[in-house]
Amino acid sequence: MKLMKYNSATETATALIERLLALMSEDTNKAYHVALSGGSTPALMFDIWANEYIDKTDWKRLFIYWVDERCVPPEHSDSNYGMTKKLLLDRVPLSEDQVYRIKGEDNPNVEAERYSALASKQLPERDGFPVFDVVFLGAGDDGHTSSIFPGQEELLKSAKPFVGCFNPYNGQKRIAMTGQTIISADLVVFLITGQGKADVVADMYSSGDVGPAAYIAHHASPVEIFLDSAAASKL
Repeated sequence: MKLMKYNSATETATALIERLLALMSEDTNKAYHVALSGGSTPALMFDIWANEYIDKTDWKRLFIYWVDERCVPPEHSDSNYGMTKKLLLDRVPLSEDQVYRIKGEDNPNVEAERYSALASKQLPERDGFPVFDVVFLGAGDDGHTSSIFPGQEELLKSAKPFVGCFNPYNGQKRIAMTGQTIISADLVVFLITGQGKADVVADMYSSGDVGPAAYIAHHASPVEIFLDSAAASKL
């Protein structure tokens, strides 16, 4: 587990973009298959990426997937795809065949099976799981990640790449990348900012397997955690 700390959320998001671009520069002939997360912190990263790094990114080598999705239509305000489309996809030169969205409007279990098959077809496999080049994650105040909440730890060891699941606080149906799929990635990256995340960051660092985000942080390799000073304040 490698921690990177920056003064502000903007600096943290910028550093993560530059980390991806540096990774892509290591092999300029390789296509990169990356899975994105939703939320307010990635929204900042997407906006910076589209505004400041559009001419520095080799877009033709990027293929975009999602870690998780809420079961709503793409135009709904809760849609992770919809948010990414507005802030990033509509503003950069990515073609439709480079973007693989989770169809949140469809039956979650059926869509999870479709998306699992799609990922397995598009990507190499390791121990039966598709291997993404980079998986971008966040962490909730309760320690959830990829729509895997505390109390749903069985999804961390599911044999399926993606599953239908739900938010236990409001019952909203979701589709999530499972723990073993995340761990199989060549690189797992957390982007976590804000004082409200200080406790969960401390737990991730010191508590071992307590909570989904902590489990991933301790079992994925390599894993890099990008933090602002507020989120890192209790380390």
